Amino acid sequence: MKQEKNRNSFSGSIGFVLAAAGSAVGLGNIWRFPYLAAKDGGGLFLVIYLILALTFGFTLLTTEVAIGRMTKQSPLTAYGKVHKKWKPLGIFACLVPVIILPYYCVIGGWVVKYFLTFLTGSGTASAQDGYFSDFISADVEPILLLMVFLFAVAFIVFRGVNKGIESSSKIIMPLLLLLVVGISVFSLTIHHTDDAGITRNGLDGLQIYMIPDLKGLTVKGFFTVLLDAMGQLFFSLSVAMGIMIAYGSYVKDDANLGKSINQIEFFDTLVAFLAGVMIVPAVYVFMGKEGMSASGPSLMFVSLPKVFAAMGSAGNVIGCLFFAMVLFAALTSAVSVMEAVVASFMDEFHMTRVRAAALETAIALAGGILVCLGYNKLFFDIVLPNGAHAQILDIMDYISNNALMPIVAIGTCLLIGWVVKPKVIIDEVEKTGSRFGRKNLYVVMIRFIAPVLLVILFLKSIGVLNVI
Repeated sequence: MKQEKNRNSFSGSIGFVLAAAGSAVGLGNIWRFPYLAAKDGGGLFLVIYLILALTFGFTLLTTEVAIGRMTKQSPLTAYGKVHKKWKPLGIFACLVPVIILPYYCVIGGWVVKYFLTFLTGSGTASAQDGYFSDFISADVEPILLLMVFLFAVAFIVFRGVNKGIESSSKIIMPLLLLLVVGISVFSLTIHHTDDAGITRNGLDGLQIYMIPDLKGLTVKGFFTVLLDAMGQLFFSLSVAMGIMIAYGSYVKDDANLGKSINQIEFFDTLVAFLAGVMIVPAVYVFMGKEGMSASGPSLMFVSLPKVFAAMGSAGNVIGCLFFAMVLFAALTSAVSVMEAVVASFMDEFHMTRVRAAALETAIALAGGILVCLGYNKLFFDIVLPNGAHAQILDIMDYISNNALMPIVAIGTCLLIGWVVKPKVIIDEVEKTGSRFGRKNLYVVMIRFIAPVLLVILFLKSIGVLNVI
């Protein structure tokens, strides 16, 4: 109990909301959300995503933050505190960030590379064919940049909850939001005439992004959009990764939990939406509808540099600001991933923060080097159960995102919905006297709807349910 008394906590709700929102606003919002919105009928995807955010996402987020505050424990130990027979679920919840951090820091290193490229005025070079593949397959540079990014993350985590995570979030998140809004506005003002004499502008791209396209929509197509939106929301909110349990454990008992969760939902959804406003119109203007088929690294590191190069002299400045924004998003997310593991080591093995952070940095560095080598000396190509071609990074992503995260989320729903009952979470949210606004919805979601949706998502993500 001594450790719980000495446990650090966020100084106030603003610090918690900014840190949690910083965790939720990551690479998935920037490189996956716009692609899915463009693929899945624009406004149709946005409407379904919003509905799911207010129901499905709200349920999982509330549950994990409340478990954290209620137990004052990290993911590895919190589930055992809720019910002693469910401690193994905490092991799965802790494994997720252990697997994610190495490859996330490798991608963070890629972002550092592109930021520095645009910062030094060499942005047009990154638009050349083969630039990205030549870079990631190099022997030394990706490993050095992985170390730069990882050590920046570790420095923040070493400094602790208040001086590290909270202080950095209060600086980085307003800057990130400012950049997102600024680039979004710029994206709507651009126009371009291609070689065929066709002129396109940013507002045309915004229409494609926002107006629902129901042409040819089938029942199967609707379920595809539903599962895409649910999958995006699932990863976007940082649920089932242990992060929100760890952050929830640092929330003071007198904080209004319901209000804070609503603010996190709003912030994450706003940035995800604005990511689409930033990217979809710009890609449409310079590359047409066919250019909007890219997602993930190919969108960020191949397609977008070509868009910035096509902007002329302004492209280098916009590219620099864009990759600065991506770097901020990647940094805050990576900090939260590392903190989930560090907090688990501290609670389970009674380590000091310095020792726990040093151990996790070493694990992440070793794993990150392995990921970097997967693009040259250790390169191979296998096909995953969902049909995707993969090497080391993709395998780690598949195990964490497609297998472990749905299992953790399903287990959490069963534990809270049926074993200890939803009243445990409701009481935690309401213990400051604040009203739990969507209480009845929460009970129905945690017991019935969320588990069913998660099982379907899990079966789809591991390639078993290919009919949808």
